[in-house]
Amino acid sequence: MITKITTKFFWTTVQKNFSFSTTKQLISLGFLLLIFACNNKPEFVLSSFKTSTGWGYVIKKNDKIIIKQSIIPVIQNIKSFESETEALKVGNLVLDKLEHKTSPTITKNNLILLSIKI
Repeated sequence: MITKITTKFFWTTVQKNFSFSTTKQLISLGFLLLIFACNNKPEFVLSSFKTSTGWGYVIKKNDKIIIKQSIIPVIQNIKSFESETEALKVGNLVLDKLEHKTSPTITKNNLILLSIKI
């Protein structure tokens, strides 16, 4: 009696399974990256900087400068903020306005309410 025995080579089976599994994993990873990229909202970044006469602030979005304010807005004199704290107070107000998609303009009343020395 003769029986025909066919043996499957183990490595061929492993390669087929591995390549299918790897492709499936890469597709899943691609979808995750796509979802992350779509949900990743660019953030505004506020920082202060020293000027020759005081302080100023910079607001960036995606590493691009949106606003660079080296002098106190609204007043007639060309004068920088006296302290870093003052610059950041006004910068935070402007940042808040930008995040709420309103006009980032500052009024004299805003400066008075923030206790900025004019």
